[in-house]
Amino acid sequence: MTKDVSDYKLTTYSCFAGIFVQAVVTNITPILFIPFMRLYGFNYAQLGFLVTVNFFAQLLVDIVFSKAIDHYGFKKMVLPATFIAACGLILFGMVPYLFNNIFIGILLSTIVFSMAAGCLEITLSPIIDAIPNKHKGPAMAIMHSFYAWGQIATILLTTLLLLIFGVENWNYILIIWAVVPASAFIMFSLSLFPPVVHESKRIKIRSMLKNKYYIVALLAILFGGATEVNMNQWASSFMEKALLFNKSTGDLIGMAGFALMLGIGRLLYGRFGHKADMGKILIISSAMAVVCYLTVVFSGYVQLSVVALAACGLFSSLLWPGTLVITADKFPMSGSWLFAILAAAGDIGAGVGPLFTGAAADYALKPGAFIARIFPVTMPVEQIALRAGLFAAVIFPLGALACHLYLSYNTKRAKRLNHL
Repeated sequence: MTKDVSDYKLTTYSCFAGIFVQAVVTNITPILFIPFMRLYGFNYAQLGFLVTVNFFAQLLVDIVFSKAIDHYGFKKMVLPATFIAACGLILFGMVPYLFNNIFIGILLSTIVFSMAAGCLEITLSPIIDAIPNKHKGPAMAIMHSFYAWGQIATILLTTLLLLIFGVENWNYILIIWAVVPASAFIMFSLSLFPPVVHESKRIKIRSMLKNKYYIVALLAILFGGATEVNMNQWASSFMEKALLFNKSTGDLIGMAGFALMLGIGRLLYGRFGHKADMGKILIISSAMAVVCYLTVVFSGYVQLSVVALAACGLFSSLLWPGTLVITADKFPMSGSWLFAILAAAGDIGAGVGPLFTGAAADYALKPGAFIARIFPVTMPVEQIALRAGLFAAVIFPLGALACHLYLSYNTKRAKRLNHL
């Protein structure tokens, strides 16, 4: 009996919960950046390294299990992922009791829940794509909007709990968050899963990796992931160090504002985007992300910097899911591995972006101190350094813009040739 989209309602909601889990494990650590600096003396490079490890652990899973989904099916991948995510958060919460070296403990627990997040990342998008639905692009965007809602919930609840428990008791908050992946595990265990593309009909990886369109799409999602995650991860620190907001306000206005606009962008496309040209949207979004980065870095007005930071969330909202959509449309019989390799490229960008910015900011500390001594600069040295780091990161939205210009040109050229 043929199934339709109504048979997969719980599956769809479970995917929403799954990407919510991914948002929690990806964003919980950056909220604790400033407390970790104060409690344990972590520097910018260490903090950037934690983010990088998060995304490179996801990358490792993306690569290793890229073909496993098509072989084992969705259920055997997604259930262990949600279970391990819960275990990773509990381990993170137990770090002060299990490790003498706090940084090593945080690093190990980050690897555990990040690998679970990587498994979710390569599983959820192909599940949504495999569900029979005429408008897969909007469905994909709505699912990815739950990443933003998960991030907002993580920021708001974590900030509230930090105020209630005190920053020195940060570890208990991680154990509370383990309830989310545990709930997702139960939902998925009760869900119906769509079939994977049969091996006989699947496009081979080797042939795809020789396709110029696919190679540029990989670069596009790499730059898009870096554009989104870099600003996202450093938003709270920028609000506190550069714009001189307190910790709670920095989290709420910086990270939450960014995440809110990220979610709104994806939700709007999910609601109204079935007739829109995704190629044009991605070009405009990349260009406007460049403008937002430059405004955040160079604006002397706090209000304008805050608006630009939040707007960057809107304009980077479709750079990742939009690239998934246009590539899946181009190669509909590729199988789940297409999403896994694209996710791997996105994770490279998401990992490199914050590390690159953190390293650039650390590198700019000494020149910033020299400039502050020679010239009558009113900014603190740390503010100069952080702005310099974000300025260096403008390379990411610029790279995304170049890639989407090529992809759009390639698509239009193919259509013209088909009409001849």
